[in-house]
Amino acid sequence: MPDTFPEEAPFFTIFRRLARLLFGAFLMSVLTVTASAQAVHEPARGTAERSEILNAVRPMLEARVGPPVEFVVNWMRSGSGWAFVVLSPQRPGGAPIDLFQTTYSEQAEYMDGATTFALLRFQYDRWNLIDFAVGPTDAFWHGDPLYARLPPGLVR
Repeated sequence: MPDTFPEEAPFFTIFRRLARLLFGAFLMSVLTVTASAQAVHEPARGTAERSEILNAVRPMLEARVGPPVEFVVNWMRSGSGWAFVVLSPQRPGGAPIDLFQTTYSEQAEYMDGATTFALLRFQYDRWNLIDFAVGPTDAFWHGDPLYARLPPGLVR
């Protein structure tokens, strides 16, 4: 019995290499889609991520309405290094914020309350406020090219 095997035809060698290459490309594309689609999620209550997002918004709002401020979260989504929140700020214990006693006093009657919308980006090991609106009367983010680049499901 011979110890050698007949040499494989060049066609089969090329075919096998091509099949391996295509299978590798397929695996890479699946892994890339899975990684880049890092699911947009709502950070759960009590998590560090949720607290860090809220604490990144708080100084901006307290500078405008005065401290202290606590938030009722209406909408919070995070994913792929971005976060978008819709918050109803209030005083501790649930007391409403009187916009006429804040920096918004001249605009208060034209605002839709103190509802705050904020876009944040996780960079340099912390959440950074990128854009915000307090009391908007429309969906200010529609048509903004920055918001068009965000992960699907992040913005309402």
